Amino acid sequence: MKNRKHTLLHILFFLLSFSIGNAQTSTTNPKNEFRAVWIATVVNIDWPKMSTDDVAKQKADYIEILEAYKKLNYNAVIVQIRSVGDAFYPTQLAPWSRFLTGKEGQAPKPYFDTLAWMIAETHARGFEFHAWMNPYRATMDYNTALLSPQHDFFKYPDWMIKYGGKYYYNPALPEVQNHLTAVVEEVVTNYDIDAIHFDDYFYPYKIKGELFDDTDSFKKYGDGLDLADWRRKNVNDFVKSVSISIKNIKPWVQFGISPFGVWRNKSVDPRGSETESGQTNYDDLFADPLAWMENKWIDYLVPQLYWSMDHPKASYSKLLRWWSENSTNTAIYIGNGSYKINTDSDKRWNNPYEIPNQIDITRSYKNIQGNAFFSAKSFLNKNQSVTRLLENNQYKYPALPHVVPNFVKKVIAVPRANALVKNSISSSFYVPYPENSQVRYVMVYGSTSETQIDVNDPSQIINKIAFNEKNPVEIVIPTYKLDKNNSCAITFIDFYGNESEATFVNFMQ
Repeated sequence: MKNRKHTLLHILFFLLSFSIGNAQTSTTNPKNEFRAVWIATVVNIDWPKMSTDDVAKQKADYIEILEAYKKLNYNAVIVQIRSVGDAFYPTQLAPWSRFLTGKEGQAPKPYFDTLAWMIAETHARGFEFHAWMNPYRATMDYNTALLSPQHDFFKYPDWMIKYGGKYYYNPALPEVQNHLTAVVEEVVTNYDIDAIHFDDYFYPYKIKGELFDDTDSFKKYGDGLDLADWRRKNVNDFVKSVSISIKNIKPWVQFGISPFGVWRNKSVDPRGSETESGQTNYDDLFADPLAWMENKWIDYLVPQLYWSMDHPKASYSKLLRWWSENSTNTAIYIGNGSYKINTDSDKRWNNPYEIPNQIDITRSYKNIQGNAFFSAKSFLNKNQSVTRLLENNQYKYPALPHVVPNFVKKVIAVPRANALVKNSISSSFYVPYPENSQVRYVMVYGSTSETQIDVNDPSQIINKIAFNEKNPVEIVIPTYKLDKNNSCAITFIDFYGNESEATFVNFMQ
């Protein structure tokens, strides 16, 4: 009886080793975690390095960013495709960006659809592509001579408000909201993106002694509200409009926003955070992320917590807890200020463990699902002491982004392998595109030892391979990746991020 019991336990343990659910092997190296980097194009912060760079150099530099962050096991890029009423793609709704071609309105030479190319290269390396737009900022300065005649500043001058050295679209005007929603709709319709992403620029940050003059609009559309509530309503109406439009076109495309890190200070509102922020989302930018979550208008938030762990006025640790406690209906990722490493007046950023420690404490909150870092150049041949720590610890193994919130479902299709080939160098086979399902990637898992393959173990992720259209993909696994193991496992990832059951492929001859 004792031996029988031992045998049953052994069988149960063996069956559990085949589990392909969503459980994670450990909190230190989760299988599912959002790991993103912002690639800022405005004034050539990250890419292109110079607006006058030729197309070949621009392409090489973009690929360099992708390869650097793939090595660090990131899985998403947030790429700025519209920053000041311009575009990094061909459209009648905005001129080509001068940050791309050196002159606003001028197309790339030789011509290529920059956005389509970036998306293809991004997906080919297993990253999600989040299309980042600044909806309300129309110019970077008052030098309108730099603008194309096709810029909205000239086409619709009544839409513009002059403030703080820039021009802004007036968020109150219905025609502005309709126009900006149409900009989003065009990109969602025409491009294979994974998300639309807005940052923290809604109503502009307040400047002492300056007036954001929307007086006439307030008289016309105020409808009895006070000015602050009316402005928040304008932003809410726009966020709702964009949300509905995205989901009507492609329900798998996410809508994410990265607001300023402080909603309100506790000194003003008992629901606020223990901070002493000079400006806040609710009171100064007239943006209310809590309302967006409550109404399910967004899929994710990335609050920008660009402070050190123990900052006296805006502590990363305290704000992390606040966002965790106030999240609802929405995925929460945290925005980290990697641009401050070794460059900030707060000397805590000179400690190479600041970012790794921020990731560790973020992982301690179950309803916070990852991090995004501003910006790409921070870890591009820079701050190697930090990147080595991440490579060897927090980001030692790959991870998959989480499923789009509220779209968790079973993937019916299960991959199959055709035409297996094995030699001393590699094992290879083809995976056909499923006939009755829509999938984006094939995941490949394997182990170098003779232990059982476990698709819940991120250390066993070998590769994430994108389908090109609906053609079969070739899986090539170098022999050293499997070593003593003669099998691998493959799964499908659909457009929402759901993973299918696994198929085990045996290479034994």
